[in-house]
Amino acid sequence: MITLEYLRSFRIFGYAIFDLSLSFLGMFLLAPILSKLFLRIGINIPKMNWVYLTLPIGIVAHLLVGTMTPMTRQFLDLNGYYILKLVILGSLIMGFWGITIVRK
Repeated sequence: MITLEYLRSFRIFGYAIFDLSLSFLGMFLLAPILSKLFLRIGINIPKMNWVYLTLPIGIVAHLLVGTMTPMTRQFLDLNGYYILKLVILGSLIMGFWGITIVRK
């Protein structure tokens, strides 16, 4: 039987591939529901933008609950991890790029 620890043992740049892929897959599956909910309040967020916003939302969520994951810790480190910060900033920009306000 494959355990969760075994699945999380495969890493790229120190991040568990299983965790990252599950995060993106989960956001991809939730995107249609989230887009419909936000459309009800007048904000049109394309489904693909939710996938771009996966990592920034994840960092904010971990900060709100007080869990310091390696990515959150590295993102908040002022003295390094600039590529990670550029990736997060780029995905934040791509995530906000197509959002529009719908007039009712």
